[in-house]
Amino acid sequence: MTKSKAFIQPLDRIAIALMLLLSVLIGLLVLQGDVVTARVREFTWQNQQIGAEDNSFTLTFSRPMEVKSVEDNLKIEPPLAGKFSWAGRRMVYTLVTPAPYGTNYKVQLQGAKDKFAQQEGKNRVIQAFTGSFRTRDRVILYIGTNQEEQGRLVLYNLTEEQKRVLTPKDLVVMDFESFPDGEKILFSARTSNNQDLLSAQLYTVTTGVSGKSEQEVEPAGRVDLILDSKDYQNLKFDLSPDGETIVIQRGNKTNPGDFGLWFMPANSDGSAEKPTPKRLQSQPGGDFMITPDSQAVAVAQGQGAAILPLQGDASKPLDFLPQFGLVQAFSKDGSQAAMVKFNTDYTRDLFLVTNQGVQKQLLKTTGSILSCQFDIASPTLYCLLTQLVSKEQYIEQPYVVAIDLKSGQQKPLLVLPPAQRNVQMSLSADGLGLLFDQVVPQTNPPTSLPPNTLKTDDGDAIDTSSLWLMPLLPIADAATVEIRPEQLPFAGFRPRWLP
Repeated sequence: MTKSKAFIQPLDRIAIALMLLLSVLIGLLVLQGDVVTARVREFTWQNQQIGAEDNSFTLTFSRPMEVKSVEDNLKIEPPLAGKFSWAGRRMVYTLVTPAPYGTNYKVQLQGAKDKFAQQEGKNRVIQAFTGSFRTRDRVILYIGTNQEEQGRLVLYNLTEEQKRVLTPKDLVVMDFESFPDGEKILFSARTSNNQDLLSAQLYTVTTGVSGKSEQEVEPAGRVDLILDSKDYQNLKFDLSPDGETIVIQRGNKTNPGDFGLWFMPANSDGSAEKPTPKRLQSQPGGDFMITPDSQAVAVAQGQGAAILPLQGDASKPLDFLPQFGLVQAFSKDGSQAAMVKFNTDYTRDLFLVTNQGVQKQLLKTTGSILSCQFDIASPTLYCLLTQLVSKEQYIEQPYVVAIDLKSGQQKPLLVLPPAQRNVQMSLSADGLGLLFDQVVPQTNPPTSLPPNTLKTDDGDAIDTSSLWLMPLLPIADAATVEIRPEQLPFAGFRPRWLP
């Protein structure tokens, strides 16, 4: 006789009980409707340090949101003007201008409404959110002129009020450029016991500054040799905007006719194997500048300006502009360039040239166009110019002008003393400050100068030099508000902002 199982097994009882319980819970949820509270799932700038190149952040929500309620209730302190865009549950806030450096920011969202709850007539709001981020410190670099810092590269953090001398005493720095993240500086220098200005070698030095919040900072002051001057003189150099390539103007020490541009990778990890420079196969040229895409170099050649590729056959220019003799600056996106035209009457014209073929004259000067920089925060070009005040003695007076690229309006910002042709300026990454120097040459220098004597590009021996900081406002506001530069408590020249 077969014995049947009349009772349900214990495991089956448990499973059935759980199924009944889940069914009841699901039913209750269906009856009550959707009660999951919306919240911010991700904030891309949370606890981050951003720079001028960071122009937008994203908020990702756990549920679809009512767009207007989010836009009306989002608060940023201090305020940052921006524009909203949406893609499903993702909201992107794009800044109109770069966030000012040296500032801590707070992002808050509360009172924003759930999209579906709004449609159902229910007042269900988002879980309150608070996020934070900060911008990079305001940091400047310069070559010191006082006794302890003479010829050395100095970093000063304006936000923290801290100074660091980056390079050793046995090197006299001649020129420098920052890598895009600000963590290293590329510089040319000669030894302090060598007066030969053509003996410069290329080095990098760490700044001790981190481009990102969570990144480990390499200690400041580690110097690595990048390129020696055994066979070739290193005259000028430029670092590509992406920090990957160096272009150097070099001359053969034994063959003066062997003169031209070389390029090499900029990576230096301190290893024994150094990057090897390669000759750019093109005609010799004058001043040069790497293009914003880091793929080509603009160089003065013959009676015009040529754009030469850094990879491939540089003997065939990508473009040639015969009417212009010099490229002074590129806009960050490469769509515009400030170019100089040299006239037969010894005047100079400054043109705005676009990649759409537009050539717009901005100004004419009887003196020189020393430097220009595009402001990424506004359609403004800042230029350091000179005007001829004495034809007999050929005395030039330098001045700084801001040019509105849309209207062509010019606003003189600063007039400097005559005969100070060696002035240099630098525009901050956030567009809010302009650095410049005032070099004082030695009045009666001795015939034989000490090897560590600092000199200007014109060969004048430097006695001392002051540094100045000028706050900047939009041209429309600057017309009604008088801005005066402030002298900084350092002695130095060639000031530069860290990116």
